[in-house]
Amino acid sequence: MSTVTNDTRTRTGVRLGLPLALAAAFAFGMSGAWARGLIDAGWTPGAAVTARIWVAALVLLVPTIISLRGRWRLLRRNLGMIAAYGLLAVTATQLFYFQAVAVMDVGLALLIEYTAPVAVILWLWLRRGERPSRRSILGAAIAFVGLVLMLDIVTGADVNVAGVLWALGAMIGAASYFVLSAKADTGLPPLALAGTGLLLGALGLTVAGAVGILPIAWTTDDVAYRFGSVPWFVPVLAMGVLATAVAYLLGIASTRMLGSRLASFVALAEVVAALLFGWLLLGQLPDLLQGLGGALVLAGVVVVKLGEPASADPAVGP
Repeated sequence: MSTVTNDTRTRTGVRLGLPLALAAAFAFGMSGAWARGLIDAGWTPGAAVTARIWVAALVLLVPTIISLRGRWRLLRRNLGMIAAYGLLAVTATQLFYFQAVAVMDVGLALLIEYTAPVAVILWLWLRRGERPSRRSILGAAIAFVGLVLMLDIVTGADVNVAGVLWALGAMIGAASYFVLSAKADTGLPPLALAGTGLLLGALGLTVAGAVGILPIAWTTDDVAYRFGSVPWFVPVLAMGVLATAVAYLLGIASTRMLGSRLASFVALAEVVAALLFGWLLLGQLPDLLQGLGGALVLAGVVVVKLGEPASADPAVGP
């Protein structure tokens, strides 16, 4: 009877977790288009991402306190995980990625960061002995090929060793996001993890800007998009509220339902979302090759799902 109950809970978690994970991916995916408008208007990437994280942290501050309901001991008990989440999953991912794109091709840097799902599979294999199935490996390969096509780097790109190392750092940060988000046995509500992690991340980015590691400059000029110009605070709020606060909350909740491996591959839909919002906000249309890549990414996600062990409980994190 317990087996039937667990299987039912697993199926229910997947049915609910998949749409939540896709919603998180699409929310995350809109940030690039909004940020591109700010950067074209005179903002540095560091200023855009710092504003994004601060807005999200402030939006979630009161809900985070409410979700804890006075259980401050949960913060003390999970202080190490919160610090790892804020510094790795938030600060390091953002900081290292922008350091990478400063010295190398943007598409190549993003491709390296989005190899995070492969790192998650490797981590689960080494840490928990969960050997990936042949289908999971095949799905990873299909998704990887799809990303190569979507990011349009098959024509070749200059490789900068320092940039590759920075991008690998961003990849590790992204992988840590999935691994840490999947921990469901901490007693810490998803909202509390997102809120405290983002606040710590915002502080980390601010310190990086203050000491000169992350160049920060901004302007209050209007920002131009495909549909017209808007005040500077419109994209800032869109990035902070929708593409960060809501996205991180949905991402943590869905990862706890799906597990870090499957959630990390579903999150590849963020690349598809980025292309969609690039068209809607900036008028950037993907070509036929990129469209084929998007189809391969989705196919890879399906194959990975088919390769998941039937007895695995996706609600249990690493």
